[in-house]
Amino acid sequence: QVQLVESGGGLVQPGGSLRLSCAASGSIFVITTMGWYRQAPGKERDLVATITRGGNTNYTESVKGRFTISRDNAKNTVYLQLNSLVPEDTAVYYCNAGVYNAYGKNTYWGQGTQVTVSS
Repeated sequence: QVQLVESGGGLVQPGGSLRLSCAASGSIFVITTMGWYRQAPGKERDLVATITRGGNTNYTESVKGRFTISRDNAKNTVYLQLNSLVPEDTAVYYCNAGVYNAYGKNTYWGQGTQVTVSS
């Protein structure tokens, strides 16, 4: 199977920055689109940003100009740089990946990493 392991979350003051990482391992032939989602308390999980294998990116409106998604295909890793953080960015951040392997194509999720923006 495939494991996605996130890291880099934490507590940061408003206006601060964090960098999240998500590394995929296991039975992987190729990873297509990778993405970051977030879920705030009492709310649904929402899209933050996605990136294709070729590097095309897509962002939800509220993070444009503040967050940057990138990936390293050789390392099967996706990153999310979070700048100019505001309290509304507080959430558990999840990565996901579309993976082709011996089982076909499936979408896998990480376990989540907490980001808290507070003074």
